[in-house]
Amino acid sequence: MIRAWRPASITLRAATPPLHQGRSMIQYDISDKGAMGMTAALNLIRVERSLFNGDDRPLGLNEVQQVTQTTDQNSRTGADGLGLTLLGLFGETGSLLSELKKKQRDQDAYYGYRESVIEELGDVIWYFSNTTLRAGLQLSALADKIPATLSDWSYHGRSSPTAFADLQKPRQELAGPLSGDRVEHHLLSLAGKVGRLLENFTAGRIADNRDVLSADLVEIFRELIAAADGAEVSLEEAALGNIEKTLGRWPKIRDFGALYDETEDDDEQLPRRIVMTFKEKDVAGKKYVLQQCNGLNIGDRLTDNRVPEDDYRFHDVFHLAYAAILGWSPVLRALFKVKRKSKPAKDENEDGARAALIEEGIATWVFNHGARLQDFRNVARLDHALLRAIRDLVKGYEVENRPLWQWEFAILEGFRIFRELRTHRGGVVTADLHDHSIKFESR
Repeated sequence: MIRAWRPASITLRAATPPLHQGRSMIQYDISDKGAMGMTAALNLIRVERSLFNGDDRPLGLNEVQQVTQTTDQNSRTGADGLGLTLLGLFGETGSLLSELKKKQRDQDAYYGYRESVIEELGDVIWYFSNTTLRAGLQLSALADKIPATLSDWSYHGRSSPTAFADLQKPRQELAGPLSGDRVEHHLLSLAGKVGRLLENFTAGRIADNRDVLSADLVEIFRELIAAADGAEVSLEEAALGNIEKTLGRWPKIRDFGALYDETEDDDEQLPRRIVMTFKEKDVAGKKYVLQQCNGLNIGDRLTDNRVPEDDYRFHDVFHLAYAAILGWSPVLRALFKVKRKSKPAKDENEDGARAALIEEGIATWVFNHGARLQDFRNVARLDHALLRAIRDLVKGYEVENRPLWQWEFAILEGFRIFRELRTHRGGVVTADLHDHSIKFESR
């Protein structure tokens, strides 16, 4: 066992060009963050930040556009990629309406309404910001065109707004999210105006007349603010939540974070380099897999535990991947007898039976998902809903602060090695927690 390795501390590094508003951005990873407040989220995206200096600036409108440029996965640049972005805006607006429908239908039984509304609203903001960016327009310029009053809605923001906080009354005065008729009215109007923009785009009217695009975007922005006011939710909170989510999925700098047990006694650390041999055996017509490390049998011999066979007996490779990439595996802690006994709370909660069951549940659930996609062969990205569900499953445990990109990497690397084990009917798997890597060798 390699012991007492200490990774470098996590740092934030400036890497992006200046913002439209003259501020500098930071390309970052949030692997050392769990649930974050708004101040902490702002701290992640600015170089000149301090959590405690009391001069936190609100999130700038044009600042969000720069973030969308950083996290945009659309391979088409500029206006050439406008079609896909508009589809995203239309789809996320529909998702926001769907959340309202669920709340109105299920009422108090739908306990996740607030979190879902904030997330979906943040997604709408992302696509709207990206649309305006691709159109060569600044959000602050569009916001400046919003009149003080409309026939059915009073604008509560400031004139010439430059930040999301300028668009609404103070966040602490917002009591939502609400789900009544007023919210429904504004969300339906928002959907209609997004639909009109999409119609103008497909009809070619935008390409011939830039003013049409600008006018449509101003109308959408009005309804977006009106819908947020009607629901009594903060656009700034939604935008910051989206920044955390998107930069957690597609960071420019990947930092794996500190190992959870790096400060523990050597005898309570996961092995930093695990070389596991997987042997498939056939006894009386029944196949099972035996695992050995340093010549010793590790755990019980495994079968698929189902008919028909699907080679799930090799699934401990996923636990090795979680250990290597995430630095987390209650299952392996139990197998290697390195539970953190000197810390009763960690021993009971982080390393206990429930944590191990959650890990096994994730491995089984993702395995079944991968089986429908040829074990993720030729898959470079996982469905966001899958990753988000995993994040929900591990909420309350130490691993909840690992960002989505890290979970995605761990899952895809685990399946890459699993496919090798299936092909060769066994082999030697090396999980390196230092290099955050997992490798395969045939026997």
